[in-house]
Amino acid sequence: MRVRIRLFARQREIAGSREVVVEVAEPATIQDAWAAVVALHPGLADGRPYVRFAHNGSYAPPETPLAEDDEVACIPPVSGGSAEAGPEGDPDRPPGPDRILELAAAPLPTTLAQELADRLATPADGAVVIFEGRTRATPGTPAPGEEAEARRHAGRRVEALEYEAFEPLALRVLGEIADAAMARFGVERIAIVHAVGDVPLGAISVVIVACAPHRDAAFDAARFAMDETKARAPIWKAERFADGHVWIGRPAATGLPGELPDER
Repeated sequence: MRVRIRLFARQREIAGSREVVVEVAEPATIQDAWAAVVALHPGLADGRPYVRFAHNGSYAPPETPLAEDDEVACIPPVSGGSAEAGPEGDPDRPPGPDRILELAAAPLPTTLAQELADRLATPADGAVVIFEGRTRATPGTPAPGEEAEARRHAGRRVEALEYEAFEPLALRVLGEIADAAMARFGVERIAIVHAVGDVPLGAISVVIVACAPHRDAAFDAARFAMDETKARAPIWKAERFADGHVWIGRPAATGLPGELPDER
Protein backbone atom coordinates (compact mmCIF):
# COMPACT_ATOMS: atom_id res chain seq x y z
CA MET A 1 0.00 0.00 0.00
CA ARG A 2 1.36 3.40 -1.02
CA VAL A 3 1.34 6.21 1.60
CA ARG A 4 2.60 9.78 1.24
CA ILE A 5 4.57 11.12 4.22
CA ARG A 6 4.88 14.90 4.74
CA LEU A 7 7.90 16.16 6.68
CA PHE A 8 8.54 19.60 8.14
CA ALA A 9 11.21 21.77 9.78
CA ARG A 10 14.02 19.64 11.30
CA GLN A 11 12.54 16.43 9.83
CA ARG A 12 12.64 17.92 6.33
CA GLU A 13 16.30 18.82 6.80
CA ILE A 14 17.20 15.32 8.03
CA ALA A 15 15.41 13.58 5.14
CA GLY A 16 16.37 16.17 2.54
CA SER A 17 12.79 16.24 1.27
CA ARG A 18 9.35 17.61 2.14
CA GLU A 19 7.59 14.42 1.03
CA VAL A 20 8.51 10.73 1.08
CA VAL A 21 6.44 7.95 -0.45
CA VAL A 22 6.57 4.61 1.41
CA GLU A 23 5.13 1.18 0.79
CA VAL A 24 3.55 -0.59 3.78
CA ALA A 25 1.86 -3.97 4.05
CA GLU A 26 -1.90 -4.03 4.62
CA PRO A 27 -3.45 -3.55 7.09
CA ALA A 28 -1.35 -0.59 8.17
CA THR A 29 -1.55 2.27 10.64
CA ILE A 30 0.09 5.67 10.94
CA GLN A 31 2.69 4.10 13.24
CA ASP A 32 3.56 1.57 10.52
CA ALA A 33 4.04 4.43 8.04
CA TRP A 34 6.30 6.21 10.51
CA ALA A 35 8.37 3.05 10.91
CA ALA A 36 8.70 2.82 7.13
CA VAL A 37 9.97 6.37 6.75
CA VAL A 38 12.40 5.89 9.67
CA ALA A 39 13.78 2.83 7.90
CA LEU A 40 14.61 5.10 4.97
CA HIS A 41 15.88 7.97 7.15
CA PRO A 42 17.12 6.61 10.51
CA GLY A 43 18.00 10.09 11.73
CA LEU A 44 14.27 10.69 12.30
CA ALA A 45 13.97 7.95 14.92
CA ASP A 46 14.99 9.97 17.96
CA GLY A 47 12.21 12.48 17.32
CA ARG A 48 9.35 10.00 17.76
CA PRO A 49 8.45 10.93 21.41
CA TYR A 50 7.83 14.50 20.25
CA VAL A 51 5.99 13.84 16.97
CA ARG A 52 2.23 14.22 16.48
CA PHE A 53 0.48 13.02 13.34
CA ALA A 54 -2.15 14.29 10.93
CA HIS A 55 -4.12 11.97 8.64
CA ASN A 56 -5.44 13.53 5.42
CA GLY A 57 -5.43 17.00 6.98
CA SER A 58 -6.67 16.31 10.55
CA TYR A 59 -4.80 15.41 13.73
CA ALA A 60 -4.99 11.65 14.36
CA PRO A 61 -3.52 9.08 16.79
CA PRO A 62 -0.77 6.70 15.64
CA GLU A 63 -3.11 3.69 15.63
CA THR A 64 -5.29 5.25 12.88
CA PRO A 65 -5.75 2.78 9.97
CA LEU A 66 -4.53 3.82 6.53
CA ALA A 67 -5.76 3.32 2.98
CA GLU A 68 -4.04 3.50 -0.39
CA ASP A 69 -2.62 6.96 -1.22
CA ASP A 70 -3.40 8.41 2.21
CA GLU A 71 -1.35 11.34 3.43
CA VAL A 72 0.37 11.26 6.82
CA ALA A 73 1.86 14.52 8.06
CA CYS A 74 4.49 14.12 10.77
CA ILE A 75 4.15 17.15 13.05
CA PRO A 76 7.41 17.99 14.85
CA PRO A 77 7.49 20.36 17.85
CA VAL A 78 5.72 23.60 16.96
CA SER A 79 6.80 27.14 17.80
CA GLY A 80 5.37 27.06 21.33
CA GLY A 81 3.63 23.73 22.01
CA SER A 82 1.92 22.57 25.22
CA ALA A 83 0.84 19.33 26.84
CA GLU A 84 -2.91 19.67 27.33
CA ALA A 85 -5.48 19.00 24.65
CA GLY A 86 -9.09 18.21 23.79
CA PRO A 87 -11.58 18.64 20.93
CA GLU A 88 -13.73 21.73 20.59
CA GLY A 89 -14.95 24.12 17.89
CA ASP A 90 -16.20 23.77 14.34
CA PRO A 91 -13.17 23.30 12.04
CA ASP A 92 -15.29 23.35 8.88
CA ARG A 93 -16.88 26.73 9.53
CA PRO A 94 -15.54 29.13 6.87
CA PRO A 95 -14.07 32.55 7.74
CA GLY A 96 -16.69 35.30 7.56
CA PRO A 97 -17.11 38.94 8.53
CA ASP A 98 -16.75 37.93 12.19
CA ARG A 99 -13.51 35.95 11.70
CA ILE A 100 -10.32 36.65 9.76
CA LEU A 101 -7.94 33.67 9.67
CA GLU A 102 -4.88 33.86 7.44
CA LEU A 103 -1.36 32.67 6.82
CA ALA A 104 0.34 35.58 5.06
CA ALA A 105 3.71 35.93 3.41
CA ALA A 106 6.22 37.80 5.55
CA PRO A 107 6.81 40.58 6.22
CA LEU A 108 3.45 41.57 7.66
CA PRO A 109 2.73 45.29 7.21
CA THR A 110 3.04 47.47 10.30
CA THR A 111 -0.47 48.77 9.63
CA LEU A 112 -2.05 45.28 9.64
CA ALA A 113 -3.34 45.29 13.22
CA GLN A 114 -5.22 48.56 12.80
CA GLU A 115 -6.56 47.44 9.42
CA LEU A 116 -7.91 44.23 10.98
CA ALA A 117 -9.47 46.14 13.87
CA ASP A 118 -11.16 48.54 11.47
CA ARG A 119 -12.53 45.62 9.43
CA LEU A 120 -13.90 43.76 12.44
CA ALA A 121 -15.08 46.31 15.00
CA THR A 122 -18.69 47.50 15.09
CA PRO A 123 -20.50 50.10 17.21
CA ALA A 124 -21.46 47.24 19.56
CA ASP A 125 -17.82 46.72 20.54
CA GLY A 126 -16.65 48.63 23.58
CA ALA A 127 -13.27 46.91 23.51
CA VAL A 128 -10.81 46.01 20.75
CA VAL A 129 -7.67 44.23 21.95
CA ILE A 130 -4.70 43.94 19.59
CA PHE A 131 -1.68 41.68 20.12
CA GLU A 132 1.41 41.78 17.91
CA GLY A 133 4.18 39.19 18.15
CA ARG A 134 7.58 40.42 16.97
CA THR A 135 11.03 38.94 16.44
CA ARG A 136 13.19 39.48 19.51
CA ALA A 137 16.99 39.35 19.75
CA THR A 138 17.18 36.75 22.55
CA PRO A 139 16.80 33.05 21.70
CA GLY A 140 13.96 30.78 22.81
CA THR A 141 13.84 27.13 23.92
CA PRO A 142 15.27 24.75 21.30
CA ALA A 143 13.11 21.93 19.97
CA PRO A 144 14.11 18.40 21.02
CA GLY A 145 17.18 17.36 19.06
CA GLU A 146 18.32 20.96 18.55
CA GLU A 147 20.09 21.33 21.91
CA ALA A 148 23.64 20.95 20.55
CA GLU A 149 23.05 23.50 17.82
CA ALA A 150 21.52 25.88 20.37
CA ARG A 151 24.61 25.57 22.56
CA ARG A 152 26.77 26.45 19.56
CA HIS A 153 24.88 29.75 19.23
CA ALA A 154 24.63 30.47 22.98
CA GLY A 155 25.06 34.16 23.77
CA ARG A 156 24.56 35.24 20.17
CA ARG A 157 21.91 37.58 18.85
CA VAL A 158 18.97 36.27 16.85
CA GLU A 159 19.01 38.01 13.45
CA ALA A 160 15.67 36.80 12.05
CA LEU A 161 12.98 34.15 12.36
CA GLU A 162 11.95 31.72 9.66
CA TYR A 163 8.37 30.36 9.80
CA GLU A 164 7.15 27.25 7.98
CA ALA A 165 3.55 25.97 8.06
CA PHE A 166 1.40 23.01 7.06
CA GLU A 167 -1.22 25.34 5.63
CA PRO A 168 -4.37 23.19 5.34
CA LEU A 169 -4.16 21.90 8.90
CA ALA A 170 -2.94 25.25 10.27
CA LEU A 171 -6.00 27.08 8.91
CA ARG A 172 -8.28 24.34 10.23
CA VAL A 173 -6.71 24.67 13.70
CA LEU A 174 -7.01 28.47 13.62
CA GLY A 175 -10.72 28.00 12.89
CA GLU A 176 -11.10 25.72 15.91
CA ILE A 177 -9.29 28.24 18.09
CA ALA A 178 -11.46 31.11 16.87
CA ASP A 179 -14.64 29.11 17.53
CA ALA A 180 -13.47 28.23 21.03
CA ALA A 181 -12.52 31.82 21.87
CA MET A 182 -15.91 33.07 20.73
CA ALA A 183 -17.75 30.37 22.70
CA ARG A 184 -15.69 30.64 25.89
CA PHE A 185 -15.35 34.40 26.22
CA GLY A 186 -18.31 35.81 24.35
CA VAL A 187 -16.27 37.74 21.81
CA GLU A 188 -18.16 38.27 18.58
CA ARG A 189 -15.30 39.08 16.19
CA ILE A 190 -11.71 37.81 16.06
CA ALA A 191 -8.70 37.79 13.73
CA ILE A 192 -5.61 35.55 13.72
CA VAL A 193 -3.00 36.30 11.06
CA HIS A 194 0.38 34.54 11.13
CA ALA A 195 3.39 35.18 8.91
CA VAL A 196 5.21 32.51 6.93
CA GLY A 197 8.69 33.06 5.56
CA ASP A 198 11.50 35.24 6.90
CA VAL A 199 10.69 37.76 9.63
CA PRO A 200 13.56 40.18 10.41
CA LEU A 201 14.50 41.34 13.89
CA GLY A 202 11.80 43.62 15.28
CA ALA A 203 9.30 42.77 12.54
CA ILE A 204 5.78 41.41 13.12
CA SER A 205 5.20 37.66 12.95
CA VAL A 206 1.62 37.33 14.24
CA VAL A 207 -1.37 39.59 14.86
CA ILE A 208 -4.40 38.79 17.05
CA VAL A 209 -7.44 41.08 17.22
CA ALA A 210 -10.42 40.41 19.52
CA CYS A 211 -13.55 42.58 19.61
CA ALA A 212 -16.22 42.44 22.32
CA PRO A 213 -18.69 44.67 24.15
CA HIS A 214 -16.51 44.50 27.32
CA ARG A 215 -12.75 44.60 27.86
CA ASP A 216 -12.34 41.47 30.00
CA ALA A 217 -13.72 39.24 27.25
CA ALA A 218 -11.54 40.87 24.60
CA PHE A 219 -8.35 40.59 26.71
CA ASP A 220 -9.06 36.96 27.64
CA ALA A 221 -9.93 35.95 24.09
CA ALA A 222 -6.81 37.57 22.61
CA ARG A 223 -4.55 35.82 25.15
CA PHE A 224 -6.30 32.49 24.59
CA ALA A 225 -6.04 32.79 20.81
CA MET A 226 -2.31 33.57 20.95
CA ASP A 227 -1.49 30.82 23.44
CA GLU A 228 -3.46 28.20 21.52
CA THR A 229 -2.02 29.23 18.16
CA LYS A 230 1.48 28.69 19.51
CA ALA A 231 0.51 25.43 21.20
CA ARG A 232 -1.52 23.77 18.45
CA ALA A 233 -1.07 25.24 14.98
CA PRO A 234 1.42 23.33 12.79
CA ILE A 235 3.64 26.37 12.35
CA TRP A 236 7.39 25.96 12.90
CA LYS A 237 9.92 28.59 13.88
CA ALA A 238 13.66 28.63 13.29
CA GLU A 239 15.86 31.28 14.88
CA ARG A 240 18.47 32.39 12.40
CA PHE A 241 21.97 33.44 13.42
CA ALA A 242 24.90 34.69 11.36
CA ASP A 243 26.19 31.15 10.73
CA GLY A 244 23.20 28.83 11.20
CA HIS A 245 19.75 28.31 12.65
CA VAL A 246 17.97 26.54 15.52
CA TRP A 247 14.42 25.11 15.41
CA ILE A 248 12.36 26.22 18.40
CA GLY A 249 9.40 24.64 20.17
CA ARG A 250 7.69 21.82 22.03
CA PRO A 251 5.43 18.94 20.95
CA ALA A 252 2.17 20.12 19.41
CA ALA A 253 -1.07 19.86 21.35
CA THR A 254 -3.72 18.21 19.17
CA GLY A 255 -6.78 19.85 20.77
CA LEU A 256 -7.87 22.55 23.19
CA PRO A 257 -6.98 22.51 26.91
CA GLY A 258 -9.25 21.13 29.58
CA GLU A 259 -10.75 18.21 27.66
CA LEU A 260 -8.92 15.05 26.62
CA PRO A 261 -5.19 14.28 26.87
CA ASP A 262 -2.92 14.56 23.86
CA GLU A 263 -2.60 11.67 21.45
CA ARG A 264 1.05 10.69 21.38
